[in-house]
Amino acid sequence: MSSHRKPRSAHNPLTRRALGLGLFAAGVAGAATAVPAQATTGSGHAAFASDHVFSHADRLHHTQAKDSFTIRQFGTVNAAAARNQANAVSTGCTADDACRSVALSFQIVTIAGEHTHLNAVNLSDAVNKECTGCQTLAGAYQFVVSTPRPLTLDTTAKRHLADVHRRLDALSRSTLPAAQLRTKVDALAAEVTGILNDAAAKAPKGEDKPDVAVHRHMDGWPPAK
Repeated sequence: MSSHRKPRSAHNPLTRRALGLGLFAAGVAGAATAVPAQATTGSGHAAFASDHVFSHADRLHHTQAKDSFTIRQFGTVNAAAARNQANAVSTGCTADDACRSVALSFQIVTIAGEHTHLNAVNLSDAVNKECTGCQTLAGAYQFVVSTPRPLTLDTTAKRHLADVHRRLDALSRSTLPAAQLRTKVDALAAEVTGILNDAAAKAPKGEDKPDVAVHRHMDGWPPAK
């Protein structure tokens, strides 16, 4: 069983904007599959988004793959919370008849404002339960775009992101070994980061510079070397 559950977070230079960034990891359990949710409250200027991908492979379903690619454009808010997680489980298979479980979640959140408080949670967990030789991979990627003025992704950015989404779908359902899959998914995440940096650079200007923070948490079995 894998016990690597701590998220990796990127440095965010916008401290002078009183941007409170909380990045937490915790073990989770559940049976929801790719369930996105978003709610905003107009009077309080707050927003919330949650995306969760869960994949479970066993002797009856040897190969299971789920992925999610969501874009949440919050606009100007005083406070926001974003949660993104991926969970993959393989159980009860043998080395001669191994299972494969893949769960990948890409979440893009755009927020605007000079004094925005953000609580961001990004986590993943991959578990093998009595599953010799099984491949289990869970990857959560969270992209938070902060701009002083509201950012609206243009047609070009949306087209490029849609292309990345299609390739993520294909990768999650591929038969690539876990190590190669990690590398290719990381490459897609790098493409998303580039697209968002270009978009943020075109956003309406303000006192502070735009920022793209990337949070990556990848967990897998067999573990990365």
